[in-house]
Amino acid sequence: MPNSPQVTDTFNFYFFGTFVYTEQEEDELNMEEKSSNDISKYFLEFSKGTRNVFFVYHAESKEFLYLNAAFEQIWNIPVNSAKSNPAALLDTIHPEDKDYMAANFRRLLKGEKRNDIEFRIKLNGGQIKWLCLNAFLQTEEAGNQHSVTGIVEDITKTKENYAILEKFAAKKNSILEILSHDLAGPLTNIESMSSLIAEEIKTYKNTELEKMVDMVSKTSTRSVKMIREFVQQEFLASANSSTVRKRVNIVQKLWESMDQYKSTEEFTGKKFSFSASDEEIFLKVDDYKFMQVINNLISNSIKFTRDGGTISVSVKDKQESVFFTVADNGIGIPAKYHDKLFDKFTKARRKGLKGEPSTGLGMSIIKTIVEWHNGKIWFSSTENEGTTFYIELPKE
Repeated sequence: MPNSPQVTDTFNFYFFGTFVYTEQEEDELNMEEKSSNDISKYFLEFSKGTRNVFFVYHAESKEFLYLNAAFEQIWNIPVNSAKSNPAALLDTIHPEDKDYMAANFRRLLKGEKRNDIEFRIKLNGGQIKWLCLNAFLQTEEAGNQHSVTGIVEDITKTKENYAILEKFAAKKNSILEILSHDLAGPLTNIESMSSLIAEEIKTYKNTELEKMVDMVSKTSTRSVKMIREFVQQEFLASANSSTVRKRVNIVQKLWESMDQYKSTEEFTGKKFSFSASDEEIFLKVDDYKFMQVINNLISNSIKFTRDGGTISVSVKDKQESVFFTVADNGIGIPAKYHDKLFDKFTKARRKGLKGEPSTGLGMSIIKTIVEWHNGKIWFSSTENEGTTFYIELPKE
């Protein structure tokens, strides 16, 4: 696109704004305008060479005032075609993302700046790309003309790479929780049995044998503590890191995690089930932290559910929010602990059925992470019948 005065003026206004100068600043006006025009020229040159799409869209006339060449690389549509028929771009938005993008556009027109809006487009041939939009509304001085200025980045490869990393991270977290129970349980039993043996062999007055049994007991105790501390540190490290929220298919994340639990049913002695209202439910979350919340709730269910019991996880799309449940038919939570469960270092902490320890921090951290997502968590529980935790997160 030629570097015409019209294009330069468009960039000058929409990217850098217009200003009203006082009389004291009039002597600087020419210098300011020259500087601004120079910046606009450099910005235009940059927009021509970048891989990101830069655009200015006029809300009233429903046309693009500016669209750089990177658009063609992402959409596989000529710039002139897009400028002559902007409405055709709506057809490229993934059907499941159209309502989401329409809602964001309405909020843009109300003057809300929209950052890191992730959405999909479906091109001819079925190719799907992930894009990230940052945009804001610009109002002209008269107040009756508005334009949306923004940048669109192709994040398809980033999404694909992150999905692979997250898949293995989910497996790692699930396996850690499972191993912590599978390993700690037998070691706790060894610890208990060694204590009984130590009492029995006292009558033999065999110093060497007593030392060996004592070593077995101490090793078991140390190993159980090490396993528990390792899993706890993983959870704490996740909670203390910065929150990075992005748009993800939360159903896929839950399936990946639950598959790991289901594959260990014969070892854990528990049955695991998962259900979802839809195959895809997109939610803007820090999925690593949120899956730590789910894993921690499942871990608690494992600790307080007898062998042969059932632990189930569900997710439901409620249009404006997403609703999760983690339920078990375990021993339940005594009523006297209900109002203290989410307290830091809560008095409600108890050892698991197989002697698993509790720091009393887990539930307070879970509540904190949920609240970071502007969500809420609550539960219902009856002794000897089971416990169900409920989490509701807003979609925006």
